[in-house]
Amino acid sequence: MTPSTDESPLFEPHNRTWISETIPHMGAAFSLKTTQKLDEIQSPFQKIAVYATEHWGNLMVIDDAFMLTSLENFVYHEMVSHPALFTHPNPKNVVIIGGGDCGTLREVLKHPGVEKVTQIDIDEQVTRMAEKWFPELCDSNTDPRANLRFDDGIKFMREAADASADIIIVDSTDPVGPAEGLFGPAFIADCYRVLREGGIMVSQSESPFYHMDVLQNVHRAMLRAGFSDRRALLFPQPVYPGGSITCTLASKRLPLDSFRKTSAAAKTFPTRYYNVGIHQGALTPPEFVRVALEAI
Repeated sequence: MTPSTDESPLFEPHNRTWISETIPHMGAAFSLKTTQKLDEIQSPFQKIAVYATEHWGNLMVIDDAFMLTSLENFVYHEMVSHPALFTHPNPKNVVIIGGGDCGTLREVLKHPGVEKVTQIDIDEQVTRMAEKWFPELCDSNTDPRANLRFDDGIKFMREAADASADIIIVDSTDPVGPAEGLFGPAFIADCYRVLREGGIMVSQSESPFYHMDVLQNVHRAMLRAGFSDRRALLFPQPVYPGGSITCTLASKRLPLDSFRKTSAAAKTFPTRYYNVGIHQGALTPPEFVRVALEAI
């Protein structure tokens, strides 16, 4: 992301309220018009800023990359949580690696059968900024089933007991800085080991339009770890590069096609994007994604 300046070719000199995340290798950028900077902090790991925007509500930016806005974050949070939870036959123990804004935690805890959710994010300041500027995402932080820990997720997973989790959700930023190792084969192999039989791993796996290599590498590492079924769910996310993103579901000997359609249709909580049809359709990737993943 490049803040607006008089020197930037993307902005007129009089228009100083636009900020843009640029993707140089694609020759692309996405811009939002802001009304003010609300907050900024340099944590031990990264720079976190929050802006008020003209139409998108609040915007969180981490190390110059757009993370979420008030307007559209629900799509991502619902898709990295509900497909896995409605596929597993009886999810009780869920681990979230990353997820510091707590939106995914909120969605997971909507499932009444879940007994425990442990969230491990290395940067406490992401959660504190979310509590301050995105309080709607943090409604469930005090749920007695939630255990928020601020620690190294790679280390946590390396030290976790075998067969101790039903679902592991890797809700990470891009594979740079503190999140880089969350896309690596050693971490993914640890996730496989920690899952019980029939367990599911979910990983943020970038946009196939802009980062197909990252998506392929995630699937390659999952295949080597032993995951029997893998699906890249593609869905819209307007503020992310390319306007879309994938999360990848990988199962430990559980068919991902056979999700609990009746339970999903009769869910006892509201969603704004996820439903049975969206889930069913997302299991079939676009042809260019299917071909790329079959080639690994």
